[in-house]
Amino acid sequence: MDSQIIKTEYSEEMQKSFINYAMSVIVARALPDVRDGLKPVQRRTLYDMHELGIRYDRPYRKCARIVGDTMGKYHPHGDSSIYESLVVMAQDFKKGMTLVDGHGNFGSIEGDGAAAMRYTEARLERVTQEVFLADLDKNVVDFVPNFDETEKEPAVLPVRIPNLLVNGAEGIAVGMVTSIPTHNLGEVIDAVKAYMKNPLVSDEQLLKIIKGPDFPTGGIVINKDELPEIYKNGVGKIKIRGKVEVEKGKNGKDKLVITELPYTMIGANIGKFLNDVANLVETKKTTDIVDITNESSKEGIRIVLELRKNADVENLKNMLYKKTKLEDTFGVNMLAVANQKPEVLSLKQIIRHHVEFQYELAARKYTTLLNKELEKSEIQEGLIKACDVIDLIIEIIRGSKTLKEVKACLVHGETGKIQFKSEKSRKLAAKLRFTEPQAKAILEMRLHSLIGLEIEALLKEHEATLKHIADYRNLLGDRAVMTKFLMKELDQWKKKYARPRRTVIENGAEAVFEEKKMEEKEVMVLIDRFGYIKTVDVSVYERNKEAADGENKTIFSCMNTDRICLFTDTGKLHFIKVVDVPYGKFRDKGTPMDNICNYDSTTENLVYIQSLAFIREQRLLFATERSMMKIVEGLELEASKKTMAATKLAQGDQVVCVLPISPNDEYVVLRTRQGVFLRFPLEEIPMKKKAAVGVRGMKLGEKDGLEFVYLLKEGGIQTVEIGKKEVHLNRLKVAGRDTKGTKART
Repeated sequence: MDSQIIKTEYSEEMQKSFINYAMSVIVARALPDVRDGLKPVQRRTLYDMHELGIRYDRPYRKCARIVGDTMGKYHPHGDSSIYESLVVMAQDFKKGMTLVDGHGNFGSIEGDGAAAMRYTEARLERVTQEVFLADLDKNVVDFVPNFDETEKEPAVLPVRIPNLLVNGAEGIAVGMVTSIPTHNLGEVIDAVKAYMKNPLVSDEQLLKIIKGPDFPTGGIVINKDELPEIYKNGVGKIKIRGKVEVEKGKNGKDKLVITELPYTMIGANIGKFLNDVANLVETKKTTDIVDITNESSKEGIRIVLELRKNADVENLKNMLYKKTKLEDTFGVNMLAVANQKPEVLSLKQIIRHHVEFQYELAARKYTTLLNKELEKSEIQEGLIKACDVIDLIIEIIRGSKTLKEVKACLVHGETGKIQFKSEKSRKLAAKLRFTEPQAKAILEMRLHSLIGLEIEALLKEHEATLKHIADYRNLLGDRAVMTKFLMKELDQWKKKYARPRRTVIENGAEAVFEEKKMEEKEVMVLIDRFGYIKTVDVSVYERNKEAADGENKTIFSCMNTDRICLFTDTGKLHFIKVVDVPYGKFRDKGTPMDNICNYDSTTENLVYIQSLAFIREQRLLFATERSMMKIVEGLELEASKKTMAATKLAQGDQVVCVLPISPNDEYVVLRTRQGVFLRFPLEEIPMKKKAAVGVRGMKLGEKDGLEFVYLLKEGGIQTVEIGKKEVHLNRLKVAGRDTKGTKART
């Protein structure tokens, strides 16, 4: 067979392949369908549980069984995604209405994960069985082949409520994300009814019915006036707060009790909130909190903050809103798959899609039921008619040799091959015109059906069938009747499954608090040779000066409002706020600098440490191992970041020293590892920006590198030891920059 090579542009092929992949992720995995509000993995999991018969009124089954069966039949993308979706559908703190009844450890609101699938069990909730999976046998939705075309799965579930709004959705696709909050079932049903009564209902009118999101964790939405715009456009930010109550304690000490949390705090964020509150206390941002206790349990959230006597409760509440996640934002992006494409939808559009889907479901359901009743009526009419001529039918059966002859007579009146007792019977038989289904039912009819009571029951059943046919035709033929019927169904679901609203919707005042200004004072920064840092009062240092100087490698004074600059050999500058450094007694150990800034002692070495206030007033000399040098203005090194690049380095180079230059410094002396010295005027080193590499200070010998840099004042005397001999730096010959230098004799 001849092969054919198709030439194409690589960029075009990549673009086409990426678009196909992106759309596959968007439509087939990450985004929910606007009709049933479910992602494919959720839909497949629920359908598989339905197929396995794990109903709400039957025993629980192992989650591992459910996951394995779903993966093998419908969702071949790994067990973790299936189990995670199963767990989320069972968590009442994440879903407005749980769809799965979990048995075992399914995680907690505080971020504890669910147990492994081999330990947990599950079954469908009653609402899932009745509202999500009912009528699948009535041809209400299309069934499509699964991934290997060995099974059939529903393209969408026949969900009878707007699940996309009730349970919300979260998902990340390729280049897009969906984030839809949960809502109150009763309010959503009322909004759907309002739309069915008047499709021209405005978004504002719908929002009078749906007050806003209703999160399972409760909380307070504080930007009520912004909700109409959010729901009209399908995007925006909802501001939510936790619910805080004040309880009276002993001795006049109040307690702040947090009973409801923002929905965004579910999981590890509760632990972060507790850490943030503790940090406010440790950094002296507040002195009103005495103790923090997490008393949360299965009954609900209860985080207790014990306050000191006469604490400013309102100011503290506002501080918690401002400084912690107790006030947070929920980003809304109501993106869903509508008509097989992703679309950002407004509240009204979601309801419109749902209502259209309900009419489609009802039309398909009652068309199927009508056809069944018509078939049933046809057979019943045949049996009733047969009862009137039962003697003739028996005579036909007895006079026939084959079943085919009987059917031909009953359906077409063919009597040629049948023996009759009289010619009158033959003439009557020739007039019979039963349909094929009627003839089949007559031949399968049992003799006890000829009892009088059985015939009466058949007549009553036929009357009921005719009534059903009339009702179904009325539903299918009159949209107003269908609307009334659907609204009646919605009322049933509301009465059975709706619950009171949990989230309060209001226009909350902006949280404003008065942050107590720190008392500015001078402190001494002490850093020992192990990299532990602490601050002490100046008077404490002066009383212990001798011990402090002997035990610490770096000592300098600064204000407690200042920042500390850490220059490293990698060319980075790390900042530490002085307030973040432990302040206390002289004998306190302090804390490793690694713990309070981005400095990593395992990968970089400190070159110079000083306060930012000092650095700001200086000119700094930078020198690297390869003898690259420059002078930088200290003001250039001020930044609000925690870490910045203090200088640019060539590949494989590193900073050797950073030195502040005093006004009296005249000369610079370079010293290499091999003992080579070079003295030249400081003015030969140019001023550069921090992003510059600099100029070469001296020519280095092979495998040599710069080790030390000294600054000399005019007429100053300075000596260094090389081996056992002293070298007088001020006696070195003055040369030019970028020369070889002189090797010291030892």
